[in-house]
Amino acid sequence: MDGLVLYIANKNYSSWSFRPWIALKAAGIDFEEVLIPFNDDASNPKFREISPTGKVPVLHHGSLQVWESLSIIEYVAELYPDAGIWPYDPADRAMARSISMEMLSGFRALRNVCPMNMRREKRRIETGADVMADVARITEIWRTMRQRSGGPFLFGAFSAADAMYAPVVNRLDVYDFDLDEETLTYMKAVQSHPAWVEWKAAALQESWIVPADEA
Repeated sequence: MDGLVLYIANKNYSSWSFRPWIALKAAGIDFEEVLIPFNDDASNPKFREISPTGKVPVLHHGSLQVWESLSIIEYVAELYPDAGIWPYDPADRAMARSISMEMLSGFRALRNVCPMNMRREKRRIETGADVMADVARITEIWRTMRQRSGGPFLFGAFSAADAMYAPVVNRLDVYDFDLDEETLTYMKAVQSHPAWVEWKAAALQESWIVPADEA
């Protein structure tokens, strides 16, 4: 079968592209990256040519198409079971999947009000109680998992769970939320990971502007 081809959008803005990209990159999985930038409305008709949903990310593996960030991560984890994409311990793996699903389905207030933006100058914006409730739950998850594992990441080594929360690390940083030291320590660990550094460096070189994602 042919190699893996991961289609993504702007590295500055595309949080859902970032998740499988950093998961695969951190695990040392070889893949080809194809970036198709957003239009002004954070879409692009070209996405329909490569994805059944008309959205990215989407993974091509030969004639197979796998869409949705978490499904892509799961598929590649099955291809490479020894790569450590998910924690090896069954209990850890179950919790990692649970909090990843919580990220997939929840925290909509934070995601809507504070879009991922790697180039954004750090400054606060007005947020409501629903956003702060999301932040409180996220930081509780991070604290609980790191206290259980000993860190530096949620389950010790970097895993798919950290990948699923990576865009939130950017959000909590650039929107300058008031955070405790333990949360900041975790965020620094993620931001220091070579895969994060590589993604951000590329994002900073992009010139595209998506007004809808400039909160």
